Amino acid sequence: MHNEDYTNKILVFDSGAGGISVLRELVKLMPNEDFIYYGDSKNAPYGTKSKEEVRKLTFEVVEDYIKKGIKGVCVACNTATSAAVASLRERYPNLPIVGIEPAIKPAAKAFPGGRIVVLATPMTVALPKFNGLFDKYKTEAKIIPVAAPGLMEFVERGETDGERIE
Repeated sequence: MHNEDYTNKILVFDSGAGGISVLRELVKLMPNEDFIYYGDSKNAPYGTKSKEEVRKLTFEVVEDYIKKGIKGVCVACNTATSAAVASLRERYPNLPIVGIEPAIKPAAKAFPGGRIVVLATPMTVALPKFNGLFDKYKTEAKIIPVAAPGLMEFVERGETDGERIE
């Protein structure tokens, strides 16, 4: 990493390039803000690592940028959100920290009584954050969690259709 000053910038962090779509939306919503994107492709995928590994990797990146003066964090990774965001908020209560989680709530609200399949990494599906959302909305819709090892790798390659993804 460079020794640049990131004062007043918002860090958008993901385990790879998938969070760029989150960054794109943030720029639309907050066009006057400055953002820095960090995709940890070196250590991807996070979804097959232990919670402790994901937490450690997430803290290392976020704390490095905190030292550089960022004013906020968006963790654009379901797995890192589930594994680390609550702990980050405890350690840094004055820093705005937003995490991305599986969209169970909006899906259940949009399709009450419907069937909702949630494709996520094995780690995301196993963690309490996901299971809490599942428990909270399971009476509003039939939620079917599917742990999909390898899903993140397809997303990172931009491979969204075809025989292999099927």
